[in-house]
Amino acid sequence: MKRMIIASLLLIMSCKEEKKEIKIDPQPQQTEEKTVQNNESNDVEEAQKWLKTSIVNYFKADIGNEEKNMQKMTTKDYFDYKTDATNVDLDVDGSLTDKEFQDKWKSKFDTGKAGVGIGFLISAQDWNSIEVESCDLKSSSKDEYIFNVVLRDGGFKAQYPSVIKVVKQNGSFLIADVLQDEPK
Repeated sequence: MKRMIIASLLLIMSCKEEKKEIKIDPQPQQTEEKTVQNNESNDVEEAQKWLKTSIVNYFKADIGNEEKNMQKMTTKDYFDYKTDATNVDLDVDGSLTDKEFQDKWKSKFDTGKAGVGIGFLISAQDWNSIEVESCDLKSSSKDEYIFNVVLRDGGFKAQYPSVIKVVKQNGSFLIADVLQDEPK
């Protein structure tokens, strides 16, 4: 009887030790990394496609809906910022002086690239047919994509270079900033 108890205890202890020797296969981690990289690549492509389509649609839409269309494709902060930038020193309700604008937004945006006094995405008041000439990824991080963009108006033979930051929020893409040079 003692031998049976001792044998049972040894058997139980040897079973416990075998369970501790679980081998970890590194393959699932590598597959997961590849999946994450593919997802990031897909997000970049989706953001780029969304940006190109949104820009073209914005300029093809009825000019009477310009403000609403801009609001749909930008973050709330950027919309408010660009609206303030466009209206600096104008004689309209809520317009700011240049100093007031700088003080209000300098902590969130590069106010030197706001496009003060000019429109959204292009510096011209009139356009013929805006197309995206190029849209190249400059950098990306989690849910944020920065593109070097050149818009072209073939009718006026004009080009409008800018740097556009696109963010992914709640499964949708939005423009979070546009760095525009002011016309000379």
